[in-house]
Amino acid sequence: MNRTALITGSTSGIGLGIATEFAKAKYNIVFNGLEPNGAEIAANIGKQYGIETMFFPANMMKPDEIKDMVTKSTEKFGKIDVLICNAGIQHVAPIDEFPDDKWNAIIAINLTSAYHLTKAVWPKMKEQKFGRIINIASAHGLVASEFKSAYVTSKHGIVGLTKVLGLEGAPYNITANAICPGYVKTPLVEKQIADQAKAHNMSEGDVVSKVMLYKQAVKQFVSVETLGQLALFLASDNANTITGTAMPVDGGWNAQ
Repeated sequence: MNRTALITGSTSGIGLGIATEFAKAKYNIVFNGLEPNGAEIAANIGKQYGIETMFFPANMMKPDEIKDMVTKSTEKFGKIDVLICNAGIQHVAPIDEFPDDKWNAIIAINLTSAYHLTKAVWPKMKEQKFGRIINIASAHGLVASEFKSAYVTSKHGIVGLTKVLGLEGAPYNITANAICPGYVKTPLVEKQIADQAKAHNMSEGDVVSKVMLYKQAVKQFVSVETLGQLALFLASDNANTITGTAMPVDGGWNAQ
């Protein structure tokens, strides 16, 4: 019987990349995202890799929708073995100009949704004596940058939550780990490169090397395949003693 992974924010970007790696490994996947063609994305991956999928457009700001997604997924697959909390948003502004609604949304989606998701899957994971919680944090879960007060707070918070879950899950063979990527080449980041080049009258190459990857020793974007393969390892039986960690995948950013 295939194991089942529920991955939030999995219809684009990092989440879709991770979901694809899990599909290749024959996990059944519960997809989540707000893309209008999310159901089609899930169905196509299911067909391509010969796995079962479900899709839910659950809003990560609405706990009732989160709980309903977990309930219906468990009814279909019998269990959720791996929970990957990946959904996230960003806003950049000085603290004295930071919009309150943006702060509330970032904390809700990036941090509080992981609490509700974990709480919903936890009883079944305890019962089956197996569970893997993988939180996609950020290099900003370990260090800070200017003008990202809500994002940095949410990512530091998810690292703290991960540590608590690692301790609480240990008696039940439930592990919890956070992956902390540097910049990842996704369509969203590609758009940011173009926008910053225009705003600062710089070439796109200069934006990449002098702005985005400035703090990384390895001047390369992190690939979604790398993140997917790390998540797959953390989800495996071989990773049963790795828990409560925050793993930088950031080209040496945190080594400085």
